[in-house]
Amino acid sequence: MARNKYPEVTVEKILEVAQRLFLEKGYDGTTIQDIVDGLGGLTKGAIYHHFKSKEEIMDALGDKMFFDNNPFEEVRGRKDLNGLQKMKMAIKLNQSDQERGEISKQAIPILKNPRILAGMMESNRRVLSPFWLELIEEGNRDGSIHTQYAKELAELIPLLEIWLIPSIYPASGEETQHKIQFIKEMLNSMGLPLFDDEIIDRMEKGFSEMEETE
Repeated sequence: MARNKYPEVTVEKILEVAQRLFLEKGYDGTTIQDIVDGLGGLTKGAIYHHFKSKEEIMDALGDKMFFDNNPFEEVRGRKDLNGLQKMKMAIKLNQSDQERGEISKQAIPILKNPRILAGMMESNRRVLSPFWLELIEEGNRDGSIHTQYAKELAELIPLLEIWLIPSIYPASGEETQHKIQFIKEMLNSMGLPLFDDEIIDRMEKGFSEMEETE
């Protein structure tokens, strides 16, 4: 059998078809065979060569959708925003990405898989924490924030998002609201007043929708 000279093209096709099907039919309603049927000629073997499971496809799709519309890249060059404003804008841009938000909600159940959760945490450490650190340090330089804990906060913020996911740390709607207020006050005390009313409202709505999907 001839080897595929362009495996990245195959991966791109698999993720493109999977994204369309997950949005149309839902993650649970989509099978590996559905993805095969949408690929026009590729076999199950071609999929399993790149991904061991549907869970891995969803995990890779989440990463792809983030990098395709990376909110940190969108704000980092803005001269009209200070460091704190860039951080808030990145959060709001991420919250406004409806397709990624829908995929993220569908991905919540697979985070119960320890391997997938560990991969997410590793990806956050490698990818998200450096973005946060860059903007926190910028905020310290321009005076929009005042913290002695730039590195620690950059590592903590992605972990706090995981802490808020109901399937990992079960919480009622009221308990989640209380946790968000706790994070706001903690960040404020560390010199990073990141959460405004708009961000909190969007977070509460988003995590409420996550709870409904379980």
